[in-house]
Order: sequence, then C-alpha cells, then structure tokens
Amino acid sequence: MATHLRFLSSAFHLFIIVPLLLSNVVLCKTLKRDVKALNEIKASLGWRVVYAWVGDDPCGDGDLPPWSGVTCSTVSGSDYRVVTELEVYAVSIVGPFPPAVTNLVDLTRLISNAISCGRDLHNNKLTGPIPSQIGRLKHLKILNLRWNKLQDAIPPEIGELKQLTHLYLSFNNFKGEIPKELANLPELRYLQLHENRLIGRIPPELGTLSNLRHLDVGNNHLVGTIRELIRIEGCFPALRNLYLNNNYLTGGVPSQLANLTNLEILYLSYNKMSGVIPFGLAHIPRLTYLYLDHNQFSGRIPDTFYKHPFLKEMYIEGNSFRPGVKPIGDHKVLELADSEFVF
Repeated sequence: MATHLRFLSSAFHLFIIVPLLLSNVVLCKTLKRDVKALNEIKASLGWRVVYAWVGDDPCGDGDLPPWSGVTCSTVSGSDYRVVTELEVYAVSIVGPFPPAVTNLVDLTRLISNAISCGRDLHNNKLTGPIPSQIGRLKHLKILNLRWNKLQDAIPPEIGELKQLTHLYLSFNNFKGEIPKELANLPELRYLQLHENRLIGRIPPELGTLSNLRHLDVGNNHLVGTIRELIRIEGCFPALRNLYLNNNYLTGGVPSQLANLTNLEILYLSYNKMSGVIPFGLAHIPRLTYLYLDHNQFSGRIPDTFYKHPFLKEMYIEGNSFRPGVKPIGDHKVLELADSEFVF
C-alpha cells in the first residue's frame, strides 16, 4: 500500500512539474526590443531579406527555425532570448545602414559583407554612414562591414566597443582621418581599413594596442612617415602584418622599425618613401615578405637580407637601388584569405 501511495505521489509530481518545464520552454520568447529591431531591419533591407526571414520570432518559434543569419542566446536565469549574432552575407542588400542594428545591444558579431563564389563576387551595398549609436553595442567582438558602399567618416564611437577584437571596414568609401579613438580598443587584434578614401596621418596611438596583430591601411590617401607612426616606445608589440601600401607616405625606413620583432609582412609598395634600407631590418626574426617596390629608395640592399632564413619574397622594382641589387622570390599580390583570420 505504501509503495502504491509513493508511486501515486511521484506520478502527481511529474504531472505538475513536466507541464511547468514545458511551459518554460514555450514561454522562452525573444526579447521584444530585439524583435522590434529586427523587424525594422527587415523592413529596410529589401525583398531578399524579407524572403529569407520568415515567422514572427527571429529566434525561431515552434516549427519555424531562426531567421537566416540570426543567432540567439537565452539570458541566464530568465525565460527570454536575445540576439547575439547577425550575419548577412552577399544577398545584394541595398540601402542605408539600418539604425535599428544599434538597438541589438547584446550583439557580439555583426557581419555584412561579400563572399566570393568562383570568379564572381556578390556584395552587399549598404550606403551612408555608420551611425554614431554603434557605440551602444558594448558586447560586440567582431564588426565586419567589408565590401559595401559605406561612406563619411569612421565614427569615433567605435572606440567605445571595449570587447572588439576584429574590425573590418575595407572596400568602402570612408573619408576623413582614421579616428585615434580606435586606440581605446584593448582587445583589438585585426584592423582592416584598406581600399577607402582615408586621409591624414595614421594615429601613432594605435601602437599602444598590445594585442594588435594585423594592421592594413593600404590603398588610401594617407600621408606622414613611418617614424611618426612608431614614435611611441614599445609600440606594436604583437604586430605581425603591416600594410601601408598605395598611399603617400614619405621619409625613410627608420632603423627603429626593427624593434617590431614579431613582424612577418611589411608592405610599403607604391608610396613616396626614400633613403636607404637599414640593415637592422634584416634582423627581424620571422620577416617573411618585404615589399619595397615603387618608391624612391636608393643605395644597396645589405647582404644580410639574402641570408635571412625566413625571407621568401623581397620586391624592389621601381626604385633607385644600385645596379646589381636583386629581388628575392617571385612577386605576386599578397592577400590573406578569411581563413587566416580567426573568427
């Protein structure tokens, strides 16, 4: 009899508890703020997104999956979800950068850029400025807006995103100077600003970024000297790749550049630099690619470069080096694939 009563008691508890657990799952809805923001984004981005984003709940509801490119997480200790990732790849989006994006304050990844399919490149065409409210996204770690048509100045408010590790704004129409506020990003590892219309000097304050591995500001309208860029003692301690090509930089290659001991790629092509190449540069331990072409360098290349154990390529065409100075390797356009940038 006692066993039978215990069984009935257990069954009663299961009868009560299981529906409660199920109700918690059913009631785990997306935060209304995020639903509203994504619907505003959906309304502004055109039919391709409307076609892909189906259902009332962007995080999925019942039999419907989450909207394409939308990732959500349940807030600990609560019964609601928030949007943590938004990735819109290559769907020919046309229109202004949606201000409603800045209401998704729990985002850790925001990506809207092109992907390559064979020889065809299908890219988004977000236009206008990045709104200053981008500084509200305090949890953002990856901001990737390559291959759009964004313009105006890069907002200094990006410097408020203290958790940012990857900032990709290349292949747009940004103008103005590189904001020195980007030096306020202690976790930043990758900074790509190439193929824009940026002017002025590269802020030497970027050298204080202790985690920065990759800096690409090539193909802009930047001026100044490398000496100015590395004037802060102990600057760029983790930098591996430095792309300064296709700008209007002047002056020489300072011997202090050899203090960047982690440097692997140094790309100085197509500037207005001059002087001799310091022999100390050949003592950077893992220097692999050195592009000096199409400047106004002169003199000779120290023999130590030709004995460097890692140097695969040194391109020197279009300078005034002494006769007999030879390149190293077969020159090619050096581009890093997305797979080399850890997301």
